[in-house]
Amino acid sequence: MPPEHHEGSGEAELPVPMAWMYAEYLADELLRTGDLMEPATLEYRAGRDALALTIFLLDGAVAGALPAARVDELRLLTAYGSQWRRWVCERLRSPVRGCTDADLALARAAWRWLEETELLAADLEAIGPPPWEPEEGAEEESQVWTPAWQLGLPLGHLAVHLY
Repeated sequence: MPPEHHEGSGEAELPVPMAWMYAEYLADELLRTGDLMEPATLEYRAGRDALALTIFLLDGAVAGALPAARVDELRLLTAYGSQWRRWVCERLRSPVRGCTDADLALARAAWRWLEETELLAADLEAIGPPPWEPEEGAEEESQVWTPAWQLGLPLGHLAVHLY
């Protein structure tokens, strides 16, 4: 791959999306360290993309290990009940410092996948009624489909806590 910037290079060279690739690398490391999910699953991809998007939109990733302040920011942004979705949409509309158009294109593609892909979520109520409620007639097993980011974000949040 050609480097992202060259002194005196022609405009025909493609920029390398280093900021996005580094954010993806950090997200992958967080998830692998937590050992929460098999890397070949769609749920893992959802967690990686949600974390990579969060890291990327925090004004670029920091070289080296994640500093404690950045880990705390990730915990707050990915926490249940946070306005993560709105935050992502707002940040994707404004330019991200230190990134190329190629970085932004990959981040937007990841967001589209997280938003448009639906994954089968665990329906905890389908397991059976709570012990304090009487059991009714057998119902069809319900399936709950949810946008990938709604499964990936809690997975990413847990990985950040285990880091």
